[in-house]
Amino acid sequence: MLARAARGTGALLLRGLNILIPVLDRIRYVQSLKEIVINVPEQSAVTLDNVTLQIDGVLYLRIMDPYKASYGVEDPEYAVTQLAQTTMRSELGKLSLDKVFRERESLNASIVDAINQAADCWGIRCLRYEIKDIHVPPRVKESMQMQVEAERRKRATVLESEGTRESAINVAEGKKQAQILASEAEKAEQINQAAGEASAVLAKAKAKAEAIRILAAALTQHNGDAAASLTVAEQYVSAFSKLAKDSNTILLPSNAGDVTSMVAQAMGVYGALTKAPAPGAPHSVSSGSSRDVQSTDASLDEELDRVKLS
Repeated sequence: MLARAARGTGALLLRGLNILIPVLDRIRYVQSLKEIVINVPEQSAVTLDNVTLQIDGVLYLRIMDPYKASYGVEDPEYAVTQLAQTTMRSELGKLSLDKVFRERESLNASIVDAINQAADCWGIRCLRYEIKDIHVPPRVKESMQMQVEAERRKRATVLESEGTRESAINVAEGKKQAQILASEAEKAEQINQAAGEASAVLAKAKAKAEAIRILAAALTQHNGDAAASLTVAEQYVSAFSKLAKDSNTILLPSNAGDVTSMVAQAMGVYGALTKAPAPGAPHSVSSGSSRDVQSTDASLDEELDRVKLS
């Protein structure tokens, strides 16, 4: 779509039938209402941290009012291009080098807003602005590459340290679990051992009690006292033969060689215990007690003679 401005009268020719007076009127300006693309030349700009950049861009605009575009400014495209360059330098001076790369979109939006505010009286509207290339000085580029490499090494070191820490934590956790399991196993072993020992002690006590009951029953039978006397004598001779085997210090009675008197003394104690009346029980004396004692003494003398001969 084209809009033409007539010279002389300053009238704007619109679509449809327009009449021009020869010699007085002629077409002077032809404005296109389509979107126009303009390359912004490369220019130098200094950032906030005093880094010089070479930057260029592309400008997209459209003529909204052909009359203002024809009579409001001499060359609208050149005016908008210069405005875009000056606005770009102004906006770059507010940002550091790192923010120029991170905030590229916000920088484009700021340039578009600044151009639209200034170009409103020209009948031109800026649709968008795009930065094409940003050229950094070689030394700055090298320092940026070194910074990137340092950052990568830092991340690698951090990742390696985190891996080492996780490994150490896993090893410590494994040792902890191993110790816990070992302690639980030892506890269970001690419990089982204690239960086994308790069962053994109980079994021994039951066996001993049963032996005592059997022995008591045997002593109440005929000639039980003689058998008990013989057992005491055998145990005395056996214990006397083991003296001074485990230690060089022993305690002996004054009549250690008189086996008869020692056995008689032991049997006297045994007889006193077995014949002692129970509390509250009536006293009774057996008629054959003297005969039992005499037969016991005779049997004991025979056994002692046999032990001496052996």
